[in-house]
Amino acid sequence: MVDRRGFLRASAVTAGAALVGRPAVSAHDLPESIQNLRPMTDGIVPISDDERRGRLDKARRLMAEHQINAIYMEGGSGLFYYTGVRWGNSERMFAMVLPARGAPAYVCPKFEEERARELIRFGDDIRTWEEDESPYRRVAEIFRDRGITTGRVGFEERVRFFLYDGIRQEAPHLEYVSADPITIGCRVAKSEAELALMQRANDITIAAYKATIATLHEGMTKEEFRANSAAAHDALGASGAIGVNFGESTAYPHGSIQPRHLREGDIVLMDGGCKVEGYSSDISRTIVFGAPTDRQREIWDLERRAQDAALTAAEIGVPCEDVDAAARKVIIDAGFGPDYLVPGLPHRTGHGIGLDGHEWVNLVRGNTTPLARGMCFSDEPMVAIYGEFGIRLEDCFYMTDEGPRLFTRQSPSVEEPFG
Repeated sequence: MVDRRGFLRASAVTAGAALVGRPAVSAHDLPESIQNLRPMTDGIVPISDDERRGRLDKARRLMAEHQINAIYMEGGSGLFYYTGVRWGNSERMFAMVLPARGAPAYVCPKFEEERARELIRFGDDIRTWEEDESPYRRVAEIFRDRGITTGRVGFEERVRFFLYDGIRQEAPHLEYVSADPITIGCRVAKSEAELALMQRANDITIAAYKATIATLHEGMTKEEFRANSAAAHDALGASGAIGVNFGESTAYPHGSIQPRHLREGDIVLMDGGCKVEGYSSDISRTIVFGAPTDRQREIWDLERRAQDAALTAAEIGVPCEDVDAAARKVIIDAGFGPDYLVPGLPHRTGHGIGLDGHEWVNLVRGNTTPLARGMCFSDEPMVAIYGEFGIRLEDCFYMTDEGPRLFTRQSPSVEEPFG
């Protein structure tokens, strides 16, 4: 457990790093393509309280089905999903206990109670603790008051260990299990309202891409590109950014720490996104700064065929691993790989996406989960060739009864990153 001084010191370092990574830029100093942007936030409809009530009811139904008496979660995307409460995590516990029967209850530092009451819209049972008291005891009291004296309590997947451990010691008579059957069971299929927010996030990021790509120039650094992309997202009304790598460092899926300036003929691999009302976009584009060589065009076209193969395989009821296999086969048949070997496709074909940029379920070998309506994924196979370059195209899609539907138009060619 981090003490208060350590937590504040770490927070200061993080804040300092953020400032270093994204220097303040005057609007008058921004490239013209970014200065011309305008917010794209009109008409955004947040998730309604009625939809959140439906989520809480579904969680209770799933708890009954899986014989879980309550679930526990702290600040993060899970708590926001069910309650709309945004709460930053520190060493002090702020948490919700949702019982299978009865109203939710919250545990909050006493000095934060008034702020908590401003934010909480579902339930009014807030148990507070003073600085010299145990928050774990408050959780145990909630269990007791909700009649949970035996049985199982589920923990949301991102709950930190010290919280779990403190609760377990305070209430050792209960069994503690994963809440995944509840939380994933609720979150994995997106509603129409969620899809609309994700669509807007994707639309904003595409607009940011167009404005930022227009700023590419000989000698540009990765940091300059990212700063421009962050400014573009800001101008469009969302918090986001696009990372970039140039030349041979594009062969590494998440880039290289080596400094690199943009040169004529470089492959430029970009990957980024933003959030709208908490919901994510995630888009990758690969182009050439200058005229592409035959080799660059050949590998780019191979990557696009692999991306298309994944989409073709994505049908309702098909196991997730079959989508990965379809994309991987295209790359292996071209003489790369096999499996995850480089040159070839070194990672899974895609990941789930929603409130978290990466969430369940993955398009990867061994995942037999069948595709279902409302599931959302990235489609991003990659061809990596160490010492040369890498190509990755990434567009996200969601499943409908008629098959996959893309949030974005795919890149039609190495010269044209947008459809």
